[in-house]
This record gives sequence, C-alpha cells and structure tokens, in this order.
Amino acid sequence: MNPLEPTRARPGPVHTATFDGRPLRALPGQTVAAALWAAGVTAWRGTRGTGEPRGVFCGIGVCFDCLVTVNDRPGQRACLVPVRPGDVIRTQRGTGRDDD
Repeated sequence: MNPLEPTRARPGPVHTATFDGRPLRALPGQTVAAALWAAGVTAWRGTRGTGEPRGVFCGIGVCFDCLVTVNDRPGQRACLVPVRPGDVIRTQRGTGRDDD
C-alpha cells in the first residue's frame, strides 16, 4: 500500500441526533464538534456569568471551551464525544447544572 494513494475508504451511513431540538446529521465516528461544524454551528456553550459564546478551541480535549450537554449529561467535551444515533445534544449554559 502506498501511503500517498487514497485508501478508497467510505464512511458508513449518516445517522441523526438532535441539537437544541433540531436534527443533526452525523457520520459514524464523527465527534459532536465535527458534526456541529459541518452543520454550520460554531458556538454551543455560554460561559458562566457573562454567557460569552464558546465552541472548539484546542480540539483535542485539553481545554473546556467545547462543553455540551449530551443525553442530560453536562460537561461533555464536544471534540471527544462521538455522536451516536438518537443523541440529544444541547447548548450548555455555564456548568450545565441548575446551580449557576
């Protein structure tokens, strides 16, 4: 195999999750951040206090700018979590808990 030649890999079929109540299409193995970017969404978290918009910053799970709530679990790093069929993904406000 020549590493400079395409592998002819093909992704599996698209599946659907929801983001803030709207359908979100994703490919198998695609992260929440990648699926949101592909859908034109660049911010999906509001900071504590001021609510400043945040999205992907580092893209490798080191920072906490890309946090989302997935299936009622706040604090999920969108750049690391793969989208699964039927996932319910929501914009996270602050910590994603009722205490802020």
